[in-house]
Order: sequence, then structure tokens, then C-alpha cells
Amino acid sequence: MIQTLAQAITRRCRVPARILLIGLATAGLGAQIASADEIYPDRPIRLIVPFPPGGPTDVMGRLISQALTDQLGQQVYVDNRPGAGSTLAGRIAASAEPDGYTLLLGSAATLAIGPTLYRDVEYDPTRFVPVAMIADVPYVMVASAKAPVGSFAELLSYAKAHPGKLNFGVPNGAPPHMLAAWFKSLTDINVVLVTYRGGANVLTDLLGGQIDLAVETCSILLPQLRDGKLRPLGTPSPKRLADLPAMAESGVPGFTASSWTGIVAPPGTSKAIVDKLNRATNAALAPTTQATLKTLEAGDVRFPGRLRRFSQERTAEMDQHGEAVRRGGGVKQR
Repeated sequence: MIQTLAQAITRRCRVPARILLIGLATAGLGAQIASADEIYPDRPIRLIVPFPPGGPTDVMGRLISQALTDQLGQQVYVDNRPGAGSTLAGRIAASAEPDGYTLLLGSAATLAIGPTLYRDVEYDPTRFVPVAMIADVPYVMVASAKAPVGSFAELLSYAKAHPGKLNFGVPNGAPPHMLAAWFKSLTDINVVLVTYRGGANVLTDLLGGQIDLAVETCSILLPQLRDGKLRPLGTPSPKRLADLPAMAESGVPGFTASSWTGIVAPPGTSKAIVDKLNRATNAALAPTTQATLKTLEAGDVRFPGRLRRFSQERTAEMDQHGEAVRRGGGVKQR
């Protein structure tokens, strides 16, 4: 099963050549475009990344920024603004001029989880203007090799029979934290959430057997799953991943989530500018760029469609994580 699962995860965690992007409808554009929009861009563009340099989101941002630079004829540079559970970047982007010269590489952390977890984010994530979806990576729930469970069914059974005995490691305030809290509320099981400063620390203790469970993106867990160092239990993806069951079909209905990344613009950015950025992003993710993303195992876009789908994805996640926060004890004041 592990070999089959690793092969399936490898396919799902990479951007395929036929990557599907969210497009903007251009029919009916009859309004006169302002001169500023016509000459856009005529100076460098800042792409804000909510995480420190070196991580997968930063690497993705730098790859996309270089490809957009080639398409637009102006430099698109990465501005790393980590902090406040990734909401610092959201606050900076939301208050920027809506002129197309500041963009945000957003994800569930900045556009869904942070605004529901903290009461002082100072921005409304629903007001950002979607530009393009970049990647969508499946999550996998795993157990330590030393944990007393080896399947999703065993996890539910053991947790109900031994309340409080299993430890679930989570990076504090990050998407996996909300997923774990949501999972607890849906299953009504008593597992202890152990918070860490980051996902790397969770993985270290999981491999060492200090904690029993974790949920992370398959791109992060793939090497350990390939080597058999972790036990895959299930996925919150809408469909099963090879032989790995979808948890929504295995006793936890409605438990679906993925790690998506997309470009958004500040509220009020004109349709003409967003339209140009969308076309440039589509062109930037040409076969050469896709091949590079493939080597990064950055993810795949599992849905085609329109900007409406991008907005629906964000709204649905805000509702889901808001419910998880409410059941877990409310929002936090940083």
C-alpha cells in the first residue's frame, strides 16, 4: 500500500503539465480603460509572501515572480512579511494602494484561518480581489511508527476507548492546527493537541515518537511516507488518494480541506489590471515553469473554472475554520 500511495501522492503533489488555472471572463469588457491601466505596469511590482525565505511558499513565490517578470516586462519581486500567524502580510496588502503594484501570495492561513482565529487582523479577507489560483495540495493525516494505531478506523476506535491517550502535534495557529481542532469537534474524540512553533518541529517529534498524530500537506510528508517512517491514516481530500481513504467517506462527513495558494490584489483593484495580471499569470505558468514546479512537488490544481470558484473556496474555508475556532474555545488576542 505504501508504494502505491507514494506513487499517487507524487502525482497529486506535483503540478501537471495540464495545470488548470482560474481565468477571468473578458467578454463584455466595453468600458473605457483609464490611461493608467493602459500603461500598467510601468514600475516594479511587489509580491508579498506571508512566510520567511526558504519555505515552500517562498520558493513558489520566487518562481512565479520571475515568470511574471518575463511576462510583464517589469520586475516582480518578493517581499517576505512573516508574522502574526501570516496575517501581518494580509494587513499590509489590504492597506496597499489598489493600483496593481502590490500583490499577495495568499493561502488558507492568510485568507481564511488567521482572520477567524485572531480578532485584531484589521482586514476583511473577502474584499481581496482574486487574480489566479496557483496550486492546491492535498493534506494527509499520519501516525508515528510508535503510535498504537495503524489505520483511520483504528484511530477512531482507539481514541474513543482511550480518551486523552493520543497526542496530536500541530503548528500553533497554522492550517493543520485548525484541521486538527475541526477533526476533534466532528468526531467528538478526546485527543490532546500539542502546539509547536512550526511544522518542522512537529515532524521531528512525530518521527521520534514523542507525539502520535499529525496532519500536513503531502508534499512535506512524502519522503517519510516513501521510507515507511510514518503511517498514512487518511486524507481530508474530497476523494481517496490511491488506497488511502477520504475521511469524509470514512465516518467524518464534511471533513474536506486542502492547502491552496493563489494571487490576490488589494480591495478596489480595477478589473482591467486584474485581467492583465490573470493573463500574465496564465502565460507565466507555461510548460517550462510547470516543469520547475513539478520538481518542487508544489501541488496541483484539482479544479478548473472561474474566479467565482476561487472566492467560494475562500468563503467555505472561513466558515469551516470559524466553526472549528468557536468549538475550540474562541478567537485569540495576540
